[in-house]
Amino acid sequence: MENKSYKKQFILLSVLLVVLFFLNISLGSVSIPFQDIFTTLTGGIPSKDSWQTIIFNFRLPKAITAILVGSGLSICGLLMQTLFRNPLAGPFVLGISSGASLGVAILILGSSVFGGFLLTNSISNWSLPIAASLGAFLVLSAVIIAANKVRNTMSILIIGLMFGSLTSAVISVLAYFSEADQIQQYLFWSFGSLGNLSWNEISVFSIIYAIGILGTIAVIKPLNSFLLGENYAKSLGINVKRSRNIILLITSILTGVITAFSGPIAFVGLAVPHIARMLFSTSNHKILIPSTAILGAIVLLICDSIAQLPTSEFTLPINAITSLFGAPIVIWLLIRKKRIFV
Repeated sequence: MENKSYKKQFILLSVLLVVLFFLNISLGSVSIPFQDIFTTLTGGIPSKDSWQTIIFNFRLPKAITAILVGSGLSICGLLMQTLFRNPLAGPFVLGISSGASLGVAILILGSSVFGGFLLTNSISNWSLPIAASLGAFLVLSAVIIAANKVRNTMSILIIGLMFGSLTSAVISVLAYFSEADQIQQYLFWSFGSLGNLSWNEISVFSIIYAIGILGTIAVIKPLNSFLLGENYAKSLGINVKRSRNIILLITSILTGVITAFSGPIAFVGLAVPHIARMLFSTSNHKILIPSTAILGAIVLLICDSIAQLPTSEFTLPINAITSLFGAPIVIWLLIRKKRIFV
């Protein structure tokens, strides 16, 4: 009976995801009917030739990016909340996002300190993702080394927060010595964006995303055992240290690639896992991982549709919309004081 209810919920969420996917593509400064979108995606010719260019070059890549980013951040949030047994842990708690931000800051803001070479490199489409990836990898390496030196999982959480504070301090110093246009360029990147990826970038993004998802599926059993503490996990024969490192690596890979390609996007990874737990009333990660992924994609598609300001040429920062969505949920959870891990 319980499995049937889960099946029904998954079907409803999947249908909602498809509807929101088409809705997201249809909205924008130019409104495109659903029928023409379906015709275009199935190889037909829409009513207007320009719509085909808009769909394939702009809106379809953005919708796919929203699904990858939303589901990826939500899964990372779920992994961190389970590993640290902390309902307020999110995908950025390890400082990986801060490391990516530091890489971008060095590229954009560092020209004032390191000379003009860095600024000229920022012209390339791949420069920002590469810089962000290198920054994320640097912090990832430090976190993995630290994880092998300490036994207490909570210590890793504190170390991650300290790395985040350290990178933020370096970024502040770089910003102090930078020109106004450089600060503005970095600020726009920090707002987050889903619509700047080419198909080549989406292909690279998708491959790394798929590796992260496969790794997540492989650690379902350790994740379920961590819900009752590391001692319980050891009693089940789980290699706690190895499993912990794998979970940290998966989270770092997904968070790093998402931040590299779309910028830091707040609150999705923090809020969505709680919504999944409430909707499905389970702590089994075999159910939570796919449900969290689908809900994350749904939430970010909704936020992106709102951010587009339909019929307007202006687009609001996606970070602002996700924060407006996520912050009330976190506040509501704290006020209710409901047990998070059921």
